[in-house]
Amino acid sequence: MSIGDQIDVIRSEGDRIARVADAASLDAPVPSCPGWVLRDLARHVGLIHRWTAYIVGRRRPAEPDPDAFTRHVGPLPDDSDLADWVRLGVKHLGDVLSEAPDDLRCWQPLPAPSGIRFWVRRQVHETTMHRVDAELALGDEVSHISPLYALDGIDEMLMGFQSRSSTLLRTIRPTCIHFQASDVPHTRGDWYIHLSHMPPLVTSYPTLPPECAVRGPAELLYLALWNRLPFRDLDCVGDTYPLQLWTELSPVLWSIPIDV
Repeated sequence: MSIGDQIDVIRSEGDRIARVADAASLDAPVPSCPGWVLRDLARHVGLIHRWTAYIVGRRRPAEPDPDAFTRHVGPLPDDSDLADWVRLGVKHLGDVLSEAPDDLRCWQPLPAPSGIRFWVRRQVHETTMHRVDAELALGDEVSHISPLYALDGIDEMLMGFQSRSSTLLRTIRPTCIHFQASDVPHTRGDWYIHLSHMPPLVTSYPTLPPECAVRGPAELLYLALWNRLPFRDLDCVGDTYPLQLWTELSPVLWSIPIDV
C-alpha cells in the first residue's frame, strides 16, 4: 500500500461519514459506540482529523497540549454545519499528509518507520472504523473493506495496540486463540494470540494448544477484532472463554485529550 493510496482511503471514508451526518438524525444512537449518538461520532472524527493534522503539519515533537489544541480548533460547529465541518477536516488532513516528507519526525504513540507512516496508517483505520460506526447508526449494510487494508488493520490491533504494556487484555489462566483469515494466503492470515498475565504474545505458531479458533474473511475478522462485529458471525470452534476476554478487555480507548 502506498501512502498516496492510504490517504485516498482516509478521504473517501471521511466523506462517507459526512454523508451519513447529512442524511441521518444526529441523535441516532451509534450501536458500536455505546453512549454515543451520531453527533458525538461526527465531532470525534472532525477533532481527531484536526488533531492529527496539528501534529503532522506542525511537526510536533510531543503530544499536543489540550488547551493549545482547543484554541487552535476553536468552537465546535452547530448541528447544521457539522457535516461540512467533518468534510473540511478530512480534506485538510489529506492535504497535510500529502505534503509531509517520508522521513517526517513527530510525536507518535506507537512505533513506526516514520511519523508520516504511523499517522497515515492510524488514520486509515481510525476513519474506516468510524465509517463503519456511522453506517451502523444509519442502519445500513457495512460497505466492503479490501482484504489488504483489513490485514493491515488486524496487524495494527494485534502487533500495535494489544502488544503495549498498558493493555488490559490479560488473564490469570494462560490461553491461546487462533485467528485465521480464509481469503488470503496462509502465510499472511494466521495469528496465534497467547493470553496470560503479561501483554499478549502474537506468533505464527502456537506455544500451547489453542482453546479457540476463529476463521473467516479478512474483512469480517478485522471488524470482529475491532469489536464492530460479533465473533459468532464467523466460524468459531472451541471454548468461547478467550473470545469473551477479547470482547471485554480489548477495546482501544483511542481519543484526543479534549471533550467532544
